[in-house]
Amino acid sequence: MADPPDGAGPEATGGPWRPASRPAHDAGSSTPGPWLAQGARPADAGSPATAGTTAASSRPTRSVSGGIGATDFFAAQRANRRQTIVLLATLTLIAAALGYLIGLYLDVQVGVSPVVGLASTSGVLGAIGIAAASGIWSGISLAWGDRMVLAMTGGHEVTKDEEQRLFNVVEEMAIAAGQPVPRVFVIEDAAMNAFATGTSSRNAAIGVTRGLLDGLNREELQGVIGHEMGHIANLDTRYMTVVGVTVGLIALISDMILRTMNWGSGRSRDRERGSGGGGAILVIVLVVFALLAPLAAKLVQFAVSRQREYLADATSVQFTRNSAGLISALQKLTQAAHPFPGVSRATQHLFIVNPLRQFGQKALALMATHPATEDRIARLTALGQL
Repeated sequence: MADPPDGAGPEATGGPWRPASRPAHDAGSSTPGPWLAQGARPADAGSPATAGTTAASSRPTRSVSGGIGATDFFAAQRANRRQTIVLLATLTLIAAALGYLIGLYLDVQVGVSPVVGLASTSGVLGAIGIAAASGIWSGISLAWGDRMVLAMTGGHEVTKDEEQRLFNVVEEMAIAAGQPVPRVFVIEDAAMNAFATGTSSRNAAIGVTRGLLDGLNREELQGVIGHEMGHIANLDTRYMTVVGVTVGLIALISDMILRTMNWGSGRSRDRERGSGGGGAILVIVLVVFALLAPLAAKLVQFAVSRQREYLADATSVQFTRNSAGLISALQKLTQAAHPFPGVSRATQHLFIVNPLRQFGQKALALMATHPATEDRIARLTALGQL
């Protein structure tokens, strides 16, 4: 999906933000940021992202829920993408810092002085090594991740003859997204939920539960499928696979550090004394970082997941030109959400609403895999108003 150019667009002067000088909110805030659009201006003429979305670039398209200005959801998409990049950079820095501290600690233990100040050749190699390991591990996960997800969720692939209404909606959303029609799976359970998987358009798949098919009307089903097609178009599964691998690697290495420090051994104490006060301080720093890094990485993972849910919601509105269907569907799905076979802590973030735990506005936002439904509905309502 093409992304409108940044820079001289509406953000330069505040654009859809109200007031114009208000900065974008952080990942866990309930303040809608760019989603509260008032008097939204049309997207720049000729922008590739707006081609074909309206009959005239200066006129918003009307929907069941009201007028939808193109600037609204494109500005929201850009804001979410920028926040995702910041979060991914933060996660990368955590991993690199952990690798660097390991290398620096090894240098101190063998008596190698830093090149300049705290600059350590082994530290740099450690940071590069973690990055390389994360890349290799991510590549393996990307190659096999979609098959593992489909196997874990327990859905079965269906044909157009078997589920004509579902296939028709999937085809409509695929055309709107400019994507190939993904494979379609149904989980035979009365729960109401849906998910998307696949790291590219070649292996993409959308899965829905039987309860969702039976409980939603066509407009609501379009909103949900548009959301899942948004995940595919935005490569969210690829994002979350890489994030999950990096988080897992940080946790694994941190655990190895804590297990191998041998605090109780005399040999460890002798090494610390032999390396001087600086070595002892470095050991403390390394241990504290090893304790906190997995928690920090997990918080970043949750924040990325929430941002991609917001982005998929906005993308659904772009595809369907109607926020009312997704709003109504989210209300139904949240009320009916409950665990079902195939759901686990490893797959809970893939579903449109978390089937294991609901996160309200009063819940600890930092620990949530999904935004509060109230916040998602508030943003979708703002996308449907001028």
